[in-house]
Amino acid sequence: MQNTVSKSQVMADHTVTVSRLEEVVSTADEFDRVVSQALPVLLDRATGYTKRFLRETGQWNDDIEHEKFALRWGSEYLERFLVCGRTEVPCRPLFLFDSLVAKQHSKPEPFCYHPDLLRPLGRFLDGLVARAVVSRDALIALYHHSYGWGPGEVIAATGLNGLESQRIYKNFRRWRDSGWQRTMDEMGLTKAELAELSSQQQRHRQRFNSEGERLIRVAQAHYRKSEPDHYPCLSRSQWREMFTQGYGCDYRIWHLALCLDCVQTAWGLGSNGSLTEEKPRLELQVRP
Repeated sequence: MQNTVSKSQVMADHTVTVSRLEEVVSTADEFDRVVSQALPVLLDRATGYTKRFLRETGQWNDDIEHEKFALRWGSEYLERFLVCGRTEVPCRPLFLFDSLVAKQHSKPEPFCYHPDLLRPLGRFLDGLVARAVVSRDALIALYHHSYGWGPGEVIAATGLNGLESQRIYKNFRRWRDSGWQRTMDEMGLTKAELAELSSQQQRHRQRFNSEGERLIRVAQAHYRKSEPDHYPCLSRSQWREMFTQGYGCDYRIWHLALCLDCVQTAWGLGSNGSLTEEKPRLELQVRP
């Protein structure tokens, strides 16, 4: 009896929340207040939409990997909604949210439906880059996973010094100690899948890196959309000025981790001769 009452209360609360989301909000503060009370409902809605579209495109399996994949993309849609929704008032939040998700799914080639993203290598790279957008440890670790660099090479390539240099070592240590494993668990990658990726890295290195470069470019281009408009790719002269004048530290760390081309363009500018003249190539590393 108690369980029945609890379920009825949950359903009633859900109905009230949805009804409130269907009403017009007139200010950004009102939008924040209404949406903050409905985050679980909106996340469940976005995840459900993602599952449905994956089923419709023949890319869905009933397993934990696909469940986590759909949940992660639902979370990304919700995050975008929280950012852009405040600029759309007055609006009806629920209808705005549904239209935002529908717009993403109606693109000719929605990123989340890229067929290779559901394979182990695609899930690995997509998960790493997605994590790098929200975690500094993962962002710094992306240099290692992309090029096999250690802390010293990251510091030299990005032109860091002082306290920023010390932070790089801490980022590497935390990633090795717990960050990498936690990210793999969140992506749903099994020990067997990681072992197979490591085997491919060793036995078919050229093919592995070639396939990895194709996929990581797609992922980087997608996730760099979260950059401000004033964070474009730069010419070598622009990078040189930034390194010489010593500004843009956060930008250097962020953009170079997420852009293979700019790593090539800016190579050697911040190293004071400590890096080789040969420009880096993608050398995917599975393990931390």
